[in-house]
Amino acid sequence: MTVCESPTRPRRAVLRDSLGVGIAVGVSGVAFGGTAVAGGLSVAQAGVLSLLAFTGASQFALVAAVAAGGNPLPGAVGALLLGSRNALYGLRVGPLLGLTRTRQRLAAAQFVIDETTAVTLAQPDRRSARLGFSATAATLFVLWNATTLAGAVGATALGDPSRYGLDVAGPACFLALLVPQLRGARERYWVAGVAVVLALATSPYLPSGVPILLATPAVPLVLLAGRRPDRGAPVAAQGSGEEVR
Repeated sequence: MTVCESPTRPRRAVLRDSLGVGIAVGVSGVAFGGTAVAGGLSVAQAGVLSLLAFTGASQFALVAAVAAGGNPLPGAVGALLLGSRNALYGLRVGPLLGLTRTRQRLAAAQFVIDETTAVTLAQPDRRSARLGFSATAATLFVLWNATTLAGAVGATALGDPSRYGLDVAGPACFLALLVPQLRGARERYWVAGVAVVLALATSPYLPSGVPILLATPAVPLVLLAGRRPDRGAPVAAQGSGEEVR
């Protein structure tokens, strides 16, 4: 199969989108840091969790389980299962980035999350996809860890992070990025339906706000399910775009 890409986006436009997403979502690490400390984690534990896990929804889910007095092990398993959605993202993002070396793939895997996936999928060509992925990952990683530390240290002064709505800033940005890719009303209905089912199914068992985080994967799941490989003839080239095999 041959997929033809449109001309490369201007570098400035890609960086603008990447920095915008990275900054908007990165500051929500304050909410996680405050929530983690309020839930019983130390400042060091909150910082290490953000540094190594680096997937907001899973982190919030783990902290919610610990704060509710549950066993950390089931909470960690639940967070791991929630984070496994990133493996599905990798199946879609990997071919777009075109990484061939094992070291490159392993390094990139740490940063395949909701936001980097959204920015990467929004790009029309491989060069822009790589730039968008790298810029978003770098911006978000630095800010998320810095604001996690700030939120953990200032948890007492911050109070309840849920009052500020920062815990849903990441999913909100992610949804805003992917909604334009839902081309028809049918896709929108499917996304709404899947999100409602996920939220309602988890609401009785999880703290307020967490079901919203868990409903976010409805968008990529519908997009992945609806985009079947075209096994017909190659698409004719348009303009001067490059081809990716």
